[in-house]
Amino acid sequence: MTRATETPPTFLNTARPAVSRRPGKWRIADIIDGRALRVKLTAAALDNINNPSAARKQALNLLHGAMFRGRLIAQERLQQGADGLDTARLLAAVQDEVIHALYDFTVTHVHRASNPTEAERIAVMATGGYGRGVMAPSSDTDLLFLRAYKASPHTESVVEYMLYALWDMGLKVGNAFRAPIDCVKLALEDVTIKTSLLDARFICGDEALANDMMALYQRDAVKGRDAQFIADKLAERDARHSRTGDARYVVEPNLKEGKGGLRDLQTLYWIVKHMYGGNTLEEVMRSGPFTDHEVAVFIRAGRFLWTVRCHMHFVTGRAEDRLSFDLQPEIAARMGYRDREGQQGVERFMKRYFLVAKDVGGLTRILAAKLEADHKKKPEGLRRFLPTRPPQAMPEAGFQIEAGRVSITEEDVMERDPLNMIRLFTIARREQKDIHPAALTALTRSLRGLSETVREQPEARKLILDSLLGGNDPGPTLRRMNDAGVLGKAIPEFGSIVAQTQFNMYHHYTVDEHTLRAVETISDIEHGRGSIAPLATELFGQIENRRALYLAMLLHDTGKGKGDQQEAGMLTARRACERLGLPDEETDLVAWLVGHHLEMSETAQKRDISDPRTVAKFARLCGSLERLRLLYILTVADIKAVGPAVWNAWKGQLLADLYHNTAAALRGGRTDEAEVLMELERRAEKRRASIIDKLGALPPLLLELETAYWTGFDENDIAWHAGALAKGGDIVTTRMAPEGGAVALLVSGKDRTGLFADLAGTLALLGANIVAAQVFTSRGGRIVDVFMLQDIRGLPFGGDDPARLAGLEKAILAALAGHPPKGGVKTRTGRREAAFLVQPSVQIHDDISAEYTVIDIAGRDRPGLLHEVAEVLAEQRLSIHSAHIASYGERVFDAFYVQLENASARLSKARKETLKERLLAVLSREEPDGPHTPARKLRRSRAVDSF
Repeated sequence: MTRATETPPTFLNTARPAVSRRPGKWRIADIIDGRALRVKLTAAALDNINNPSAARKQALNLLHGAMFRGRLIAQERLQQGADGLDTARLLAAVQDEVIHALYDFTVTHVHRASNPTEAERIAVMATGGYGRGVMAPSSDTDLLFLRAYKASPHTESVVEYMLYALWDMGLKVGNAFRAPIDCVKLALEDVTIKTSLLDARFICGDEALANDMMALYQRDAVKGRDAQFIADKLAERDARHSRTGDARYVVEPNLKEGKGGLRDLQTLYWIVKHMYGGNTLEEVMRSGPFTDHEVAVFIRAGRFLWTVRCHMHFVTGRAEDRLSFDLQPEIAARMGYRDREGQQGVERFMKRYFLVAKDVGGLTRILAAKLEADHKKKPEGLRRFLPTRPPQAMPEAGFQIEAGRVSITEEDVMERDPLNMIRLFTIARREQKDIHPAALTALTRSLRGLSETVREQPEARKLILDSLLGGNDPGPTLRRMNDAGVLGKAIPEFGSIVAQTQFNMYHHYTVDEHTLRAVETISDIEHGRGSIAPLATELFGQIENRRALYLAMLLHDTGKGKGDQQEAGMLTARRACERLGLPDEETDLVAWLVGHHLEMSETAQKRDISDPRTVAKFARLCGSLERLRLLYILTVADIKAVGPAVWNAWKGQLLADLYHNTAAALRGGRTDEAEVLMELERRAEKRRASIIDKLGALPPLLLELETAYWTGFDENDIAWHAGALAKGGDIVTTRMAPEGGAVALLVSGKDRTGLFADLAGTLALLGANIVAAQVFTSRGGRIVDVFMLQDIRGLPFGGDDPARLAGLEKAILAALAGHPPKGGVKTRTGRREAAFLVQPSVQIHDDISAEYTVIDIAGRDRPGLLHEVAEVLAEQRLSIHSAHIASYGERVFDAFYVQLENASARLSKARKETLKERLLAVLSREEPDGPHTPARKLRRSRAVDSF
């Protein structure tokens, strides 16, 4: 069996075996024997009574050994299944013991105060996360050294000795040395300090001093100041979301600072603690406005996020909080997530992460409702200056306008009529108002009422369709419904993709977030917002099945994770449409669009769309202009919603050309190859005539080019080509592509075997990444090739460096003359890319084109790959007619239309096997090792082939 046909392992199955039970409760005395440690420290001091340096060194070795043992036990317990909250508490307890022992050693054997004066009183307190009694493995140790009033030489010496000792043990220590009155004063000035002190906890020293400070802090900095603290923390949260990206569902989330992450959870905790008090996490949350179930959700979310964080810190050996691709398979395996049919363990793990982030958002809404009810949260913007109006009744029973937002009249409004959960959002859209947190809280607590029986009611069908199709912008309504959990309940097929991820670098968002962005894009196209694709906006006015288009977009990815996503999607889409009561014909149309939603993109980007057989086949697939128009608009929106910079005008041009070629065939009423060829030639002649009318005359070389050239470029591009080629001879010139995003390189010269390989190799050697290429050869044997180039950053190559472009043009001219630059292409795969196992493949087709053999290759993208592939084709004496280059994240999917020197001959079976073997060897070359840390190699997982 060749390497190409082997099923790649995911390595997730090599994770630790499932344990029969998790570790039990721990006692710090079983981990660090405090009494024995102090005896050893005393012995170290006495043994080196005349050598303080030796005593200090021995003491630090003892303390570091105790800390190391505690951390090792914490790590072992975590690997055996203990949760992260338990681990973080154990690490904090270990730190307490070490700091307490160090303090005792310092004030007993180094800076002893037999009868301390008032100025020599000192207390050591933990603040921040350490103060809450939780520590991640690589977190800072935040300490407050509390003095009675002013600093004395004794207290300064104690603090200095302890700090240097902790630093020498390799700890990152955040510290402050203050009196109680200073603490309160600074807390009133800086919300960060106030928050840190809210979590302050006594460790050792003068406990009475610590208690006095906390009492003063509660009296002067906390009591009666809830509203300002809440406003400050919410503003801090909003600013943090702006910095890290406001979307909750980016596929490499920041565990700590991202939306729905640990910091959001901690913000809830701080607000509740400020309002209600309490010490432990459980105590604080039970004292707040949450039900027992909601407290359990909070604790469960905290345990999960802390488990992930502790694993990340132990794996990387640093305070890493970004859950990047290279870490995801390793953390998934450590937490016991295994592959299942249709879904990898890493994808199951990430889905759990995003569902937890969603839960955090729900808890935030519940707390916001309580704050509104208690008037603790300050109104936003200009509303804070306006007098409060009494609630206004609305036509719909159970709803009212309260404080400028749609609210409910009673807490059981949703429970009495579950359809009110959907009405809430359609009313808010109609009134163009926000939704009151009280209404969202009632909804969250009543979600189970939106059952199958309720969904099948005629009124439910009407409301669900109205939420999708009503108004001029369904995006905000659907997003609100999804955040609240209603959309997935109303349409269970959509619910199955909520928080779902795909393990590849092509998709930037979870499946549900991508889908909602795609629906928003369709709405933008319909109403002419932006300039995504002018043709799509033009066609929208011609379609007859607007509802089918929106439904197909909402359901287009519901087959993901269930096998073949298009086939499975047809089944889920049909089931959803039947429940919604759509007519059979409309249901068939939605199912067809979902079942073929990838076809237009793949045909445009991977096939020669000027080839009559390609166009004829695609025209037969569509069958009608209406289906073609719908599929075109859906494809544009789908690509645009994948992520930033994925859509570009080059892809738009390919899709538009495929649309026009196919539409012409469908209008003619015949979709056989001969008729399609005639129609393509008519379009090419029309384009030639139009260009000649504008420019007067064309270079003879252009007139020798085939039909594909004239249907593959717009008039602006051809005018640029004509101006450059008019000079005659070898031509190399560049310009910024009109649509931006890449530099266009035009190359013309005498054709020869291996020329394309030389051009591709020269570009790779100069650091230019070919994102698209169109290759043409005239009847007289001269080439006209157009490359779209980017640099390693994904920016236009040489866009800000004219000298670099000039050097590239010079090197390409040399390559045309048969003197390509020498040297190898440097390849370096980053940690993120190395996390993916990419299976190379080669397919050779004789039936896709009437004149050419089509070679499809897929594999890991890397600099110089196109050059090496082209070299193999040249060695096999194959002439490249056209090359279709497409990168999808970490992978490349290229198609080559090739001919033998004898154009009428086809490759023999033996020659195909040799070619396939050579190409697979190139695709498998320089496969990177998996990502690793200084201590270990990390697991990898298969890149999901889903678009």
